[in-house]
Order: sequence, then structure tokens, then C-alpha cells
Amino acid sequence: MNCKATNQSAVNGIIKKDYSISKVYVAACAGIAIFGVVMLALGAVLPSLSEKIPEAVSLPQNMSIGIIIGTLFFGPIVDKFGYKWLLISASILSLLGLLGLAVLDNMSLLVASIILLGIGGGILNGETSALVSDIYVGNDKRGAKMSLMSAFYCIGALLWTLACTFISNFIIPLAVASILITGFIIYFCCIDFPKAKPQENVSYTDSIKLLKYPVLLLFAAILFFQSGFEGITGNYTSKFLTDSGIPLNEATFSLTMFTIGMLAGRLILGMFLGKAKDLHILSVYLLIALIGSIMMHFAYISLAMPYISMTLIGFGAGATFPVILSYIGTVFSSRTGSAFSAAMFIALCGNYLLNYTTGQTFKNGNQDMFPYYLIGAVVAMFVLLPIAIKVAKSFSKNE
Repeated sequence: MNCKATNQSAVNGIIKKDYSISKVYVAACAGIAIFGVVMLALGAVLPSLSEKIPEAVSLPQNMSIGIIIGTLFFGPIVDKFGYKWLLISASILSLLGLLGLAVLDNMSLLVASIILLGIGGGILNGETSALVSDIYVGNDKRGAKMSLMSAFYCIGALLWTLACTFISNFIIPLAVASILITGFIIYFCCIDFPKAKPQENVSYTDSIKLLKYPVLLLFAAILFFQSGFEGITGNYTSKFLTDSGIPLNEATFSLTMFTIGMLAGRLILGMFLGKAKDLHILSVYLLIALIGSIMMHFAYISLAMPYISMTLIGFGAGATFPVILSYIGTVFSSRTGSAFSAAMFIALCGNYLLNYTTGQTFKNGNQDMFPYYLIGAVVAMFVLLPIAIKVAKSFSKNE
């Protein structure tokens, strides 16, 4: 596949816009906000849930399985059939998962509910990014628009964690979130979306074949560690802090500081994209995440320490997905969904593996290892980033 030719055909073959870009962009922001709730839904309620059902501590790894399934599912589907009904279906799956989390007390049923929640979230995460990339194809504001859209992930997560912090009965926030998601689903049903791309042969095999490009593979590897980093931060921080002697309310509020940090990071990112080299900006953000991760090791020193640590971690984590996905969307604009699906599949394998490893670590009573997992994930991204930059430059020269 000649990427340069493919990009050109994508530009020349832009489908007539029989939809409102602003309305579709709002839908994408709503979808990623739902994903923000999905990603932190379990982390905020896990301490309370694990008191009632001790085996619930392993639920995050089941969510990762669901997210991986959803990520694999969405790409070729949106490329071939369009966005609308898959976005609606993913939102309904997320809604069912949240309702299950609210009312079920059987471990097997909870596992099924969490997998549904993960599938819906995985589709929403990838589909909303691909959707924004497509509606702003050929537009130099694409990176900034993706960054702003991803900020709504933080808004969804922030409202969720604030509700769980100040309302002790987590059933109430779950009910409110379910009502809001229902409203979003109605909105999705009422607007037009971009049509499917004019391609005959879109398949899951094509998505996997895209991984033969080293630039995609390397940046997907960075997302592997980023996704795992975000996953264990959202799912296990409150458990780590409570096990370290920090009260539950304060531990839950630290998740709020994480989302505040990420929201600030992504809003600032949108201001700098296009004014400085994207990957240089990403390096600075990763450095901030590393400092926050190191501080997590000393979270027990004072109540302020986990708040500062999580704010820095959230800020530093805010740039990776918008920057990398914007780059991938530019290079593979004719197969945005498939390219995103392939890259996010690798990313979410990292989410599953780190969640699984962390869950086993907590089961074995080795919670003190948690900060080292955070540090290790950031260091791995630092190691991969210059390699990816070098390969990307070589790739551009050869095209």
C-alpha cells in the first residue's frame, strides 16, 4: 500500500458532507465522555464492591478483555458501514454494563456486566477518535480538535469521580449516569453521520496487515504502555491508597485530581499543537507523568501527596493518545477506522496485561509494587519514543 497515494485518494474521495460537522463533533464528544465514565466506573466503586464481594478485585482485567473486543470490532465496521448505529449500539452496551454494576451482586453476572461495559467502552474510544479524524480530514485543526474532544473524556470521568466522592452510595451516581447516557443515545438517533467510505474490501485482515508498517507498529507500542498506565491508574489507585492507610473518601478524590490533571493537560495541549513539534510536546508530558509516578511511591507521607501525584500523572497522561492518533489518522486517512482499530488493539493488550499483572500483585498482598508499575510504563514510552521518531522521519522521506 502506497500511503501517499492512499492519502491522496482519501482527500479526493471525500464523501459529500450531508451532515453537520458541529453536530457530529458534539456526538463524538458525548461518546468519549461516556467512555470517561466507563473507564473510571469500576475504579471508584471497587473498594466498596470488594468489601461485599472479595473476588471483585479481579474485575478490572475482565473490563480490559471487553475493551479489547470492542476495539477489534469497531474499525472495519465503521470503514464499511459508517458510524451511526455502531455508536448507538456501543452506548447501549455501556448503559447495560453500568446498570449491571449497580444492581448485580453475583460474581459471574458482574463479570458478564463488566465485559459488556468494556466492549461498549472499547468501541466508543476508538470510534469517536476515528470519527473526529474523518470529519476534519485535510484540516490543519485536526490535532487540536482531537485534543479538545479527548478533553470530554476527562469531563465524563471528572463528573463521575466527583459524584462518587461526595455520594457514599455509588448506586445513585450509576443511576444518574445511566439517565444521561440514555439522553445521548436519543441525540445520536436524531442526527446524520458521515456515510461509509467508498471501499469494497474492508476486512479485519486488512486491519492486521496495516501493522506491517513500522511507524504504525512503533506508535502502537507506545499506546500499549499508555493504555496500561491509564488503566491501572484508574482501577487500582484508590485501592492502593486505602491499603496504605488513606481514608476511602480521600482515596476516591485522588481519582478526581487525576481527571482534573488530564483535563488541564489536554486543554493546554490543544493550544500548543501546531505551534511546536507534537512529539517534543509529548516528551514533556511524559516527563511530568514520570515525576507524578515517582511521587506515588511516597503517597503515604501526607494527604496532599496523592493529590499532587495524581494531578501530575493525569496531566502527563493527557497528550499521548491525541498526539499519536492524530499522526496515525494523517498517514492512514483512507482507512482511519482500520488503522485506529489495529493500533488500539495493541494498546489495549497493554491495558489487559498491566491490569492482570497488577490485579495478581494485589491479590498476593504486594501492593507496594504499584508505583513501580506506573514508573516502568512511562520509562518504556520514553525508550520507544525516540525510536518511533527516527522511523517516522525515515518513513516520510521514503514516501
